[in-house]
Amino acid sequence: MRRHAGLGLCSACWQKHPDRPFIAAENLAARLAEPVPWLGDFAGHLADRHCASRACTMISTLGRLLEDEQPNHPQALLDRARRPGRSMGSLARALEGFFTQRGLALPTDQAQRLAAGRRRRRIDATPLPLRPQVQAFAESMLRARERALKAGTLPRTDNTIEAALAIVRDLARFLTGTRNKQDWALADVHDVEAFLATMPKARQRRLTVLRQYFRFARSRKVVLIDPTRGVKAKGPSGFSGTTVAVDRQRQLFRRWTTGTDAHPHEALLGILALLHAASSSEVRLLRVDDLDPTSRTIRLGKRPHPVPMDPASWSVLQRCLAHRADQRTDNPHVIVTRITKTGRAPASTAYVSHLLDSCGVPPRTLRSTRLADLVNALDPKLVAAALGMDPEGVMIYLADHVDAIRLVEP
Repeated sequence: MRRHAGLGLCSACWQKHPDRPFIAAENLAARLAEPVPWLGDFAGHLADRHCASRACTMISTLGRLLEDEQPNHPQALLDRARRPGRSMGSLARALEGFFTQRGLALPTDQAQRLAAGRRRRRIDATPLPLRPQVQAFAESMLRARERALKAGTLPRTDNTIEAALAIVRDLARFLTGTRNKQDWALADVHDVEAFLATMPKARQRRLTVLRQYFRFARSRKVVLIDPTRGVKAKGPSGFSGTTVAVDRQRQLFRRWTTGTDAHPHEALLGILALLHAASSSEVRLLRVDDLDPTSRTIRLGKRPHPVPMDPASWSVLQRCLAHRADQRTDNPHVIVTRITKTGRAPASTAYVSHLLDSCGVPPRTLRSTRLADLVNALDPKLVAAALGMDPEGVMIYLADHVDAIRLVEP
């Protein structure tokens, strides 16, 4: 443990002195009847990731936990350090990263708690007369997920369950607010059609969820007739989204490769989506050990083969890695934020989804533009194999017409 060597320092200099966390840990260890063996290493863990004042504040908070009458083994200490609410607190996050990295404790269930809170907020936002059945529907989806986990099949993710609850909640609001119906049994096919008409582009997705819900409601005798029976997901089955014009693509390419206004995270997500059809999830979960500097390739998501990087993409990636190095973090991911630099979790989905807000083009639109270009220029099966997608998933990007130039006789 390092010793304090700064004598005669003014208050401002002492507040910033790098030895402060280690001296605070030494003083805490001297006060404890049974000092914990990992305290010095934890002080170094904090000093590498936080300023001296922040690290000392967390050590002081840790001291209050260590000096109470509760057990001080790592798992119990981690549970007590957690704050109630949506954030577990900076000390709990630091302890979780430190303990799990050294095998001293298991990770917390913070992600499960946050997911449970999101589900609860969607249920509570449902009108009261229709709320009990939405609650029962959520519980049935959770039980089905547990069965899928035990059986080794593909379970629903938290996002899937939350999206389904949001759709059923919106239908309940529509029934009570627009159709003046306070009972699920009064819902009919006209109500479903009117509800689906409010968001035509989401018709197929919403109808799929409503069919699941009303099958559940009919099995519980909540409704006698399924109001979604006979309702069809109208509209073309092919790609109906927007793409980016070539001139706009050139502008974005220059912004991310030669410009200086774009943040490194924005440039990385934008260039990988524009040139390599990368999804936000693939970029968010990209880790440093997925990079191969020798061959200049990266591994993206579940793609079966490494993705070769062109010089422009590799240069943007190096800028992002330099930004990561400036944060002095041991987080294994390429995109590291102010929140995640002290842990090992990836950046949040919300953070990545807003990275391209400044240029006005969503990541999904960029990816769709690249996919449409690849599928119409190459063999769709080859594109599906290269990107690790189902062939049916890329077929929707095929053009529904033949280019006029191809019909001209030579």
